[in-house]
Amino acid sequence: MFSLFYGLYKYLFKKDEFFVLILGLDNAGKTTYLEAAKTKFTRGYKGLNPSKITTTVGQNVGGISYSGIKLSFWDLGGQEELQPLWEKYYAECHAIIYMVDSADRERMEESKEAFDKMISSENLIGVPLLVLANKQDIPECMGVREVKPIFNQSADLIGRRDCMVMPVSALTGAGVDEGIDWLVECIKRNSDVRPPPNHDDT
Repeated sequence: MFSLFYGLYKYLFKKDEFFVLILGLDNAGKTTYLEAAKTKFTRGYKGLNPSKITTTVGQNVGGISYSGIKLSFWDLGGQEELQPLWEKYYAECHAIIYMVDSADRERMEESKEAFDKMISSENLIGVPLLVLANKQDIPECMGVREVKPIFNQSADLIGRRDCMVMPVSALTGAGVDEGIDWLVECIKRNSDVRPPPNHDDT
């Protein structure tokens, strides 16, 4: 009897969990974005003061519940020596958020190279991809009209997967909602290809 009620409880209340990687060069604003997402979507959560956020060495983990599912974020360090570790997470993820520091024109080519290497992985074929042009709060930053053509050069690597370039300011939170909305719809649509873990466990 207990197992029957437990199974019913899980069916009614347990949310499917999906894993999202937050990638990009160091100082692109990945951790600040994660804090902004948790602040916007988690009642009562007060994000870290941006001045106390330091360069990620390893990973930061956070989660939100939204639109009937749970998103678990893995924010991975973006330094060149840490980028080879990204590969270890690809097979388990359901979507990628790639953060671009649109205020750092000097490193844009470096960011594009890391992006190309990432999406060349066979373990990411078909995985939805959200490219965020971050730091839109800085007046001299590159807008989406400048950033999008740079990454569209990799259309052959991007393939037919869902892919979107959107503006965001992780610092102010502007654009965070719109990006999460888009990502969740893509993850749900793609769940037959990449189902949540233990999807068949009842």
